[in-house]
Formats: sequence, C-alpha cells, structure tokens
Amino acid sequence: MNAPITAPIGSNKEWVDRRAKAVSRGIGMGAPVMAAKAENSEIWDIEGNRYIDFGGGIAVVNTGHRHPLVMRRVYEQLEKVTHTCAMVMPYTPFIEVCEKLNKVAPISGDKKAALVTTGAEAVENAIKFARAYTGRSDVIAFHGGFHGRTLLGMSLTGKVVPYKAKFGPMAPGIWHVPFPVAHKGITVEDAIHAIELIFKCDVEPARVAAIIIEPVQGEGGFYIAPKELMVKLRKLCDDHGILLIADEIQSGFGRTGKFFAMEHYGVEPDLMTAAKSLAGGFPLAAVVGKAKIMDAPDPGGIGGTYAGNAIACAAALGVFDAFEQEGLLEKAEKQGQLIMKRLKSIKDKGKGMPIGDVRGLGAMCAFELVTKHGGNEPDAGGAKALAAKCLERGLLILTCGVYADTVRMLTPLTASEAILNEGLDILESAILGN
Repeated sequence: MNAPITAPIGSNKEWVDRRAKAVSRGIGMGAPVMAAKAENSEIWDIEGNRYIDFGGGIAVVNTGHRHPLVMRRVYEQLEKVTHTCAMVMPYTPFIEVCEKLNKVAPISGDKKAALVTTGAEAVENAIKFARAYTGRSDVIAFHGGFHGRTLLGMSLTGKVVPYKAKFGPMAPGIWHVPFPVAHKGITVEDAIHAIELIFKCDVEPARVAAIIIEPVQGEGGFYIAPKELMVKLRKLCDDHGILLIADEIQSGFGRTGKFFAMEHYGVEPDLMTAAKSLAGGFPLAAVVGKAKIMDAPDPGGIGGTYAGNAIACAAALGVFDAFEQEGLLEKAEKQGQLIMKRLKSIKDKGKGMPIGDVRGLGAMCAFELVTKHGGNEPDAGGAKALAAKCLERGLLILTCGVYADTVRMLTPLTASEAILNEGLDILESAILGN
C-alpha cells in the first residue's frame, strides 16, 4: 500500500534558513518558499499558500505540473524498467521518443536523434555532432543567447553575470555577434556584418563548424529573431559549408504556438536541440538533425550513464500524448493572444511601474520594466521588485534579460482561461500598485 503524501514539517523561513546552511550559494533561489504540491498551473507551499505559476519551472511544464497523461506513462514505466543505461541494454521508450522527435522536427529528409539528460548536454553534443561532421572547430553564437552552464555552454552564452563571472577562461574558438533588437537599435544588417567581420578579422569561414541561435532568446530576454535574419543565416551557412543549429530548449514544445519556433520561419536548421518541456518535468534532452550529421561520431562518442533515462522517456511519450489529444498548439496561440492583449492594455494605462517593450510569439511573451513611462532605460530593480510583489499576492513570475529588466510569461499551456486571467489580474494590480 502506498504511504500517504505529507507536506514537510516547518515554515518556509525555517527551510530557507536550512537551505542557506546546506546548499551552495551558487545555486540561486528565486522564491523564498518551499513547494509542497503542484497541479497543472498551481503550486502550494509547505504552509498551504497557493500560487499561480507563470514560470513553469523555467519553461519545463508546458503540459502543466503532473499532467495525467504524463504521470500515467511514468507509473506504468516504474513497474517495468527504471534504469539499465540505454547504451548497455536499450529499451523501447528511448527509440519511440527519437522516432517522434524525428517526425516533428522541421528538417527535411532522413533524420536521427540522440537523447541526453540536460539542455546543456544537448548543446554540447550538438557542437560535437557539428565538429565531427564538418571536421571544423569554431562556433559563432549571439549576444544574449543562453546555452547552458557547462564550460562550452557558458562559453557560447552571451551574458556575463552570473553565468561567466569568476569562471574563466572560456572555451576557445567561440565568437559572438549582436542579436537584432529593433528598439535597442540593433539591426539584421548589424548582425550579418559582424559575422562578415569575424571572417575578415578573426577566423576563416572554412574553420567554422556551426552557427548556433535561439529562434526566440530565452534567458536573453525573449527577443524574437527576425525572419530576415534566419534567411540570411541559412544562405551564409550554405555558402560556406557551415551548419545552422537551432537551440529550441526554451522555445520548443509548443511554447510559440508551433511545435518548434523554427516552423515560423520557413528556414530549416541542420541540427536542433530540445529539452525543458520535452518530458514534462523529468530530466530529458535531445539533439535531432540530418541523419548524415547525426551519424558522424563514432559509436560511444555520444551518450551518458543517465542519457535517455527510461522514466524520463516514458514521461516524454506522455507529453506527446497530451499535445496530440488536447490541441495544445491551438491553446498556446490563444493563450498568447490573451496575454499580449492584457499586457498592452496595462502598458497603455501609463500608470504604476513603467513598461517598455512588450513582445511575444505564441505563448512566449514578455515585457520590459523601464525607469520612466515612454522611456527605454532598463530597470532591473523594478523587475526584481515586481517579482517579489507578485509572489506576495500569489503569483510566481520570472525575470530575465541581459539587463535583468524583462518579465517573461511561461504559463503552462494547459492553464484554464480563468486561472490565466486570475494571474494577469494579480500582475496588473502589482504593476499599478492597487
């Protein structure tokens, strides 16, 4: 018989104090409360306080906390196999997940996939695939991009604090160029020109294995890559034999209203990364790409002890079930429309905390806090204060951006309209000071 589920004993403060004594200071803590239970788009802490979740575990639960279809798959797998190591004795869910990824990835021709455990691993392995296939070493990435906290991941990342500070030197052969942001005065031409200057001043194109880009930047501030940029990157890569890698770890699995954000562009990458919402809260990540590229490494060159864990693979199959059965792509589009309408309405009131740029693609929406109404000066302190005010009122939100001034919306796609509106009401009252 299963034991009853009980919440930890003690207050949030007591556990926060215990955490401070036991856990590395380098692991951040956004909300000083302890989660005890989560269902769909709601979380309860150990004191019984309820929160509407607009953070989604940083885009990990697009299908909501503990989705029934995900949990059913997990419970079934728990009765079969939990771990053999997929490289030692494989199991069928690993293969099924790869088949489904190959089917939905917006890449033409024969495709193959590889499963790992974290987003950073997926990025590192994407670079390994690119290097093995091209025989080249260098990689071009973008300012504001986030690709992980491992050595290569943080080297590719285009934000210093907190991801690179104190951890140098970075991996060699990594070059960064501006990411186009219209209201910051950075154009597509600026980005392409910067790449051309790298070819003139730093490294010849024949030594560049790949260009990696987030179609919609995650940690960088939810900036959406212009279609013109993707088209020009594809041509530039084709002209020089460079691979184009789309990092869809945060923008994938329905967040933008398409299964992958690259579907908005009509441009095919050679390789893609996926993680976060791939397995609905369980640790799983993937690289998917053209079969000839994915087959470039020798056997054993890719993998890991926990890579493609059986439980996580089962959860991923539940995520695919949810998308297929519940029309989550359509829900993402409707959710994004509702959020953008509300955010623009709040900004147009011109009261309370000043809002700058408001942007979104599908349900991947964000807005900036600025120092004065009608201005463009980032207000990181304002964004941090807003997150604290929302938490006090029962809403969990996340900030991001190179200037730490951006509030991002990562509500589960399964959230009801009533819950979504309740959360937006809290957000509006916190911004307006009601």
